[in-house]
Amino acid sequence: MDTATLLPVALALLAIPVTALLLNRLRFGRLPPGPRPWPVLGNLFQIEPVRCRCFAEWAARYGPIMTVWFGSTPMVVVSTPELAQEVLKTHDQHLADRSRNRSSERFSRGGMDLIWADYGPHYIKVRKFCNLELFTPRRLEALRPVREDEVTAMVESVHRAGKEGKPVAVREFLATVGFNNITRLAFGKRFLNAAGELDEQGREFKEIVNNGIKIGASLSIAEHIRWLRWLTPVDEVAYQAHGDRRDRLTVKIMEEHARALERSGTSKQHFVDALFTLRDKYDLSDDTVIGLLWDMITAGTDTTVITVEWAVAELVRNPMVQQKVQEELDRVVGRDRVLSETDFPNLPYLQAVVKESLRLHPPTPLMLPHRASAAVKVAGYDIPKGASVTVNVWAIARDPKAWDSPLEFRPERFLHDNIDIKGCDYRVLPFGAGRRVCPGAQLGINLVASMIGHLLHHFTWALPDGTRPEDLDMMESPGLITFMRTPLQVVATPHLEKEELYKRVAAEM
Repeated sequence: MDTATLLPVALALLAIPVTALLLNRLRFGRLPPGPRPWPVLGNLFQIEPVRCRCFAEWAARYGPIMTVWFGSTPMVVVSTPELAQEVLKTHDQHLADRSRNRSSERFSRGGMDLIWADYGPHYIKVRKFCNLELFTPRRLEALRPVREDEVTAMVESVHRAGKEGKPVAVREFLATVGFNNITRLAFGKRFLNAAGELDEQGREFKEIVNNGIKIGASLSIAEHIRWLRWLTPVDEVAYQAHGDRRDRLTVKIMEEHARALERSGTSKQHFVDALFTLRDKYDLSDDTVIGLLWDMITAGTDTTVITVEWAVAELVRNPMVQQKVQEELDRVVGRDRVLSETDFPNLPYLQAVVKESLRLHPPTPLMLPHRASAAVKVAGYDIPKGASVTVNVWAIARDPKAWDSPLEFRPERFLHDNIDIKGCDYRVLPFGAGRRVCPGAQLGINLVASMIGHLLHHFTWALPDGTRPEDLDMMESPGLITFMRTPLQVVATPHLEKEELYKRVAAEM
């Protein structure tokens, strides 16, 4: 083939990316830089499984604000405290909607819950209900015996399993307390029979959760490429059956609470009771009531487990930090009683350990994407209407411009400065910030502090014989939330002498 024939072909091939670039510029404006996308696919096949690390590496190359293409849809990722503040405060009003895929659209009934709702009258109403009714200091204090019951039940289980110095898989015990705690707070039920096994409703609950994960994970690459969706249509029958099953269980539990209320004449403090008794006052639909209860399950079950497992991993790698917490606990609580949440104000180093754990290992390392309801400019770049924006919380926690020795587990940094972790300081954002900050942040902090505090008050933690700190796998698992890739195995040696202090402190409520 001669040069005259090849030239038009070469020019045509060159014209394709140039044309695509010009069309994107006309459609989206001046987007932030980023990895070069493939036609149609965008960057989908370039993204590594642990996205927070992948995006942090790309930010080092392309800058702290960049564009990642999910198919033909741009997502803007920011990775510094200053840019996070611009997204979550300066332009918060126009960047507070929620990007929903086909799965979350159906699970949330079109955003009728809180997590997946767009910012508007519905979101404001539900948010007000959460702030004024669900997560008030009074309600959290009333439910404190439930949390302490479940944490002391965990201590009893660890003590029984860890005898003779056998290593324990700490995640298993944390998962049990996480599940029991959130179901009791939300539904007012401990889904266990007298033998300590899941009862019929508990098994149904677990199956609903697992089935939801399975359905959500079934969506393919076509989720990001609209014109391929005809190849993988959503299984509407499966979504409908899942939703109906979830609703039946929730309504059944609510009816049990209604009958109990009718018999006693007084409402309890569980979240389901608040929703049942106050739904008319706040004009909450059935979809919103059920959606809110399951939002709590989704947001509150695994996140505490993740945080505490990472914390224990850091503590066995840093035995001097563990010793300082235990010395504080022995001094304030003593060795003749168990820890209570009422002790927290007198335990500043324990609180610093909680904050440092949430800084270095945020359970949701990339914020759930926000969606632009109007075109805005961030750092001089265009964020078009409809684009997704996310904050790399994990990368900000490792920014040497924001933190001294950011990779070190150093709780002392929170003793020297009064650093807020509930959305006011953009260097540490485990609960988000702005209009979409997590309303249950204080509940999460209390539970994490209680779990870490009890584990350290009752036990001294160490790696199994022959395992060195540098042998621990400190890599995250892929996913929206990031467990330790390799479940932690540790040895728990009793720290308190009195055997009765390792017993569950049961609370019937």
